[in-house]
Amino acid sequence: MPEPARKRRPYAPRVPMAERREQLLDAALAIIDRDGYDGVSIDAIAREAGVTRPVVYGAFDGLGPLLMTLLDRQQERALAQLFGALPLDAAGEDPVAVVERATPALHAMVLADPVTWRAILTSPANVPDVVRERIEGDREQVRAVIEQLVAGVLGDRADAEVLAHGILALLDHFGRLVLADPGRFTAERLTAVVGSMAKAWLP
Repeated sequence: MPEPARKRRPYAPRVPMAERREQLLDAALAIIDRDGYDGVSIDAIAREAGVTRPVVYGAFDGLGPLLMTLLDRQQERALAQLFGALPLDAAGEDPVAVVERATPALHAMVLADPVTWRAILTSPANVPDVVRERIEGDREQVRAVIEQLVAGVLGDRADAEVLAHGILALLDHFGRLVLADPGRFTAERLTAVVGSMAKAWLP
């Protein structure tokens, strides 16, 4: 009696290494977004990407190097997006016009890459210390840029350092609202509120 044919293991087609690494980083990010950091493992990443463990190890030396590469990529991506959305060329402009220009751009930024911004703004479960420290360092870098922006727009009419802390807190909170319910917290709605706040509070 002939032996039953063995079921072949799924075969991962050959792709360029750079593309494979991006695929695996995307898989790890999807797991973190869905299951938190406790759900990340080489096996989980392989399943998410539809490849085998040796494919993952062929691209990265282990889970630690893979996660550090992911952290580097997401840091670069988030800062590029944020600095691209902030009106860094606004020195001397009307402050109300500046915030009304920036708010829709920031709203669109969050919705264009929600997985990246959820990881930053909503803190998935059990965030490792190295990730938390990187996020806090990036926040301070962003706060310093906002301080320079405020100083350029308002000059000596406001305490730019203190105001930058408040703006960053507002950005964090509004970002979480947009991620949680984008249909409710639209760009138009937030822009109207932020514009009214600027008219009432800014000197």
